[in-house]
Amino acid sequence: MALQALGPLDIAPLQRLDRWLYDLQLRQLAPRQVDPRIVLVDIDEQALAEHGRWPWRRAVLADLLERIAGREGARLVGLDLVLAEPDRSSGLAALEALATGALRDEPGFQAALRQLRPQLDDDGRLTDVLRRHPVVLGFHLSNEAGAARSGALPPPLAASGALGAAGAGLLQWSGHGGNLPRLQDAAQLGAGHLNALIDADGLVRRLPLLVQHDGGVHGTLALVMARALLAGPADGTPGAAPTLSASGTPLHALQLRGAAGRLQVPVDAQAVALVPYAAVGTAFPRLSAADVLAGRLPPGALRGKIVLVGVSAPGLIDQRATPVDEALLGTLVHAHLLSGLLGGQVRAVPAAAPLVEAATLLALGALLVWALPRLALWRGALLCGVLMLALAGAHAAAWQQAALVLPLASGLLLPPLLLALYLLLAFRQATGARRQLAGLFGQYVPPELVAEMSHAPARYSMRSRSAELTVLFADVPGFSGLAERMPPAELGAMMNLLFSHLTDVVRAHRGTLDKYIGDAVMAFWGAPLDDPDHACHAVEAALAMQARLPALHAELAAHGWPPLALNIGVNTGSMVVGDMGSRHRRAYTVMGDAVNLAARLQSLCSHHGLGLVVGDATRRALGDTLCLALGRVGVRGRDAPVQVWHPLPWRAGEQPAADRIARDWQRLRAAAESGRRAEAEALLDQLQDEPAVAALCRWQRHQLHTGASGQGADGPRAAA
Repeated sequence: MALQALGPLDIAPLQRLDRWLYDLQLRQLAPRQVDPRIVLVDIDEQALAEHGRWPWRRAVLADLLERIAGREGARLVGLDLVLAEPDRSSGLAALEALATGALRDEPGFQAALRQLRPQLDDDGRLTDVLRRHPVVLGFHLSNEAGAARSGALPPPLAASGALGAAGAGLLQWSGHGGNLPRLQDAAQLGAGHLNALIDADGLVRRLPLLVQHDGGVHGTLALVMARALLAGPADGTPGAAPTLSASGTPLHALQLRGAAGRLQVPVDAQAVALVPYAAVGTAFPRLSAADVLAGRLPPGALRGKIVLVGVSAPGLIDQRATPVDEALLGTLVHAHLLSGLLGGQVRAVPAAAPLVEAATLLALGALLVWALPRLALWRGALLCGVLMLALAGAHAAAWQQAALVLPLASGLLLPPLLLALYLLLAFRQATGARRQLAGLFGQYVPPELVAEMSHAPARYSMRSRSAELTVLFADVPGFSGLAERMPPAELGAMMNLLFSHLTDVVRAHRGTLDKYIGDAVMAFWGAPLDDPDHACHAVEAALAMQARLPALHAELAAHGWPPLALNIGVNTGSMVVGDMGSRHRRAYTVMGDAVNLAARLQSLCSHHGLGLVVGDATRRALGDTLCLALGRVGVRGRDAPVQVWHPLPWRAGEQPAADRIARDWQRLRAAAESGRRAEAEALLDQLQDEPAVAALCRWQRHQLHTGASGQGADGPRAAA
């Protein structure tokens, strides 16, 4: 990692992670506002519809700039455009060819041409506007093989050697695409290059503030505009050109000093700065060029503003992928940089970053190699976490206080990697018993519980034993009908999806998956890992299964499958747990009367669509969890009826509405068992609109109408 920091090695994943961490920090710490003085005038689809296809006649562009800088009173205008070719759309060139050719001896033609020339010379009109108003032009640079040099460039900000040793690292460009000489000469404030640096992942994070070309130093559009703003006050009074200087060897900052103030901008050794993008959703004011030309702007919309003119019309749009937007208008990249320059929010990677990173890695590595073998595992992990937090804090402080961006990925990765190496070495000394434990219980118990058991593997075995546990059965009502209607492949895929959701819930609530039985799932709590709250965890899992149904239904609907319901029975009691079966096949499972009762409760629940039913022993273990009594019902295999309950997902006193439902249900049960049918019907009418007890109300109303009171009537007994 240190060699990667210093340059001899190129570890691409580390670089990608560094870029990702930078983007993450940029999005989290990006400013929530932009410089309100900066406005974008957009040559958009509306503008092309009103003024013709692109490129426009220079006369239209001249009118646009005249309105922006003249009538509307903008302080400064920057063009994210290159005016490289002469405008021949007016026909002036053809008329002048006639004037020097076939019609050279026609005095009338010559006189008319002299009179029309000012009106037809669109480039001349634009030249006049550029001469009278504060406009910064744009130009392109190129380093492609055989790059051309076309058009005129502005005078450089400085000679290549003027910055001394600090400027030795500036990026070199060989070719350029500039503006028409007459237009460039007329732009008194010069021009800035429009080039961005595209990182390996295709995102634009950086712009070179200064570059070297043809013996001179040129600035990016935003820097040249900031320089123009420093030249004099907002009233346009001309001032001396600001001075440009560089600090440090290698370069670490640029300074601009002018009559209107001073700017200091952090840069790297190549004078490259990171674009200070604003937060997602933060936007510069954006006006259509059509509205500007038509005079439809509100009064004072551009007065005193800094205006950037760009093109976003379809087919012409210059889009850039950035950390905050996958398709950001190129003009807005320059706008964000200009806003950051004026607000002092520009950051850069310092030239000393590789040395700082390498020194940090070596110091961290030495400390951890010495400390990890001497510390308990949790202490070593804590040390790694503290070091990572300290490094992240130092990185954030450099970002906020010093406007510096330091590499972070390798420093954050080193502690966990060394900890992992140490754990790997330690693991080789204690894998036997743990591997055996995972082999025995891994297919039944969540991995996190296996890890918990592995701290004392000798305590756990597959031998059968008697224990008080809680068991859960859950099945899908109407599954037989589904199986008849659906193709087997789709039915299997649908059940796999259901079982995945239910198994996730069992694992999340520390349960042990026993088996899948057709369309049903069986799980239990309290073994192999002791769990004093096994009943609570089982009921919480049952409620979570019901709560997960809407998400499951959305996935089923995406495949065109019908929604599924669940009916769940839960019971607590003494049962045998262990590895049971034949010599051909064995399984870690439970059996006993309490298990049978759980299955019967689930059957009762399915027959009446109750959703969830728990036994009396489970109810007693739930403490203050609200449970609604369903009365005593007869079940197959038992002579005496058993008391059953429906738990609610709230504790007493937690939800006033739930407490009210519990009280009303208790009154309802008392009325039903005492034969007060009218009172029971009235209470049912009050409760039937409550989603939590709608199914129970339908069941209770059926009981009233059939004469069963929940005291072991033949209907419930036969169904169970």
